[in-house]
Amino acid sequence: MNRFRLPDHLLVEEGIFSRIKDVMADREPKIDLKKALLVTDENLSKIYADMLSTIRSNFKNCETYLVQGGSFEQAVALAKHVVMEDISVVVGFGGGTVLDMAKYASFVSKALYICLPTTLSNDSLVSPVSVLGTDGLKRKTFRCTIPDAILVDVSVIMSAPEIQLLAGIGDTISKYTALKDWKIDSAVTGKAIDDFAYMISKMAFNAICYNEEKSIKSKSFIKVLAQALVMGGLAMEIAGNSRPSSGSEHLFCHSLEENFPEIRIPHGIAVAMGTYAATIFHNGNMEKIRRILHQYNLPVKPSAWKITEDIFVKAWQMAPASRAERRTVLDTADLSTQNLSRIYGMIEKEFA
Repeated sequence: MNRFRLPDHLLVEEGIFSRIKDVMADREPKIDLKKALLVTDENLSKIYADMLSTIRSNFKNCETYLVQGGSFEQAVALAKHVVMEDISVVVGFGGGTVLDMAKYASFVSKALYICLPTTLSNDSLVSPVSVLGTDGLKRKTFRCTIPDAILVDVSVIMSAPEIQLLAGIGDTISKYTALKDWKIDSAVTGKAIDDFAYMISKMAFNAICYNEEKSIKSKSFIKVLAQALVMGGLAMEIAGNSRPSSGSEHLFCHSLEENFPEIRIPHGIAVAMGTYAATIFHNGNMEKIRRILHQYNLPVKPSAWKITEDIFVKAWQMAPASRAERRTVLDTADLSTQNLSRIYGMIEKEFA
């Protein structure tokens, strides 16, 4: 029987970063007396100087650790610092890279981990994995544990750039094809699908697909998006792998990152773009995917991100090799230059 854990706290409220001590009282009654480490990066330390001061005020003894990059070696160094300095609480404040570093370091060091996202751009804030850099441009997914607490401050998220929220929507939409690919993997490998994890991931997709509030800067939408991303992360925790949230659309994104580093596109936008093409490969419900992409005005036009037809074609053709152990629709899809060029033209025209 699968064993999984859930966060002790998941709260989406305004001003919650100033009440960490009170929120955690039932889990850690004297958390304010424990030695804490606030993990963020240099850019965020300048933008949110006052907010970080407020967060530190929850603890009697709290130092700030500024991460650089997002490599495995740096995450291990951070874990070593936590252990050597007898730190009991790790607080991650930032986006994907910072949170992945803090999450992995707390996992290795066995410290309590509190996740404070500054954006809702993907489901990494709660997933049981950390994506860290390895040799060269390659990134590897490392198994770890989900946060002990996830606290989302609505006021902070509302101040984030709109593109980050759009990326969060894109990451949630990608579950549509990820779940289809999971079924393919199960059929090929004989590995069973965890029905509960499948249901949770589908609920995350439906929360965005059928949400009536389309104003992404509204408090109600931010709560829905936060819940959808958390569900996506929990689905991975329950399944014991990333299959409920990552399929052929993510292989396309990985391929772009590893083979075309000059392309700068948010992860969530890249996987949303990948979802459009992957839905075609799956012969899925294109009308549904088009509707969602248009309703939220997701910027998935390839050329808008300097993704030429040639890059688009090669990225898809090299996608299966980015995670060779994965069984997806790409194993049987028509990845010919002619077909991929046709799909590129479809996306360009659809979102002109």
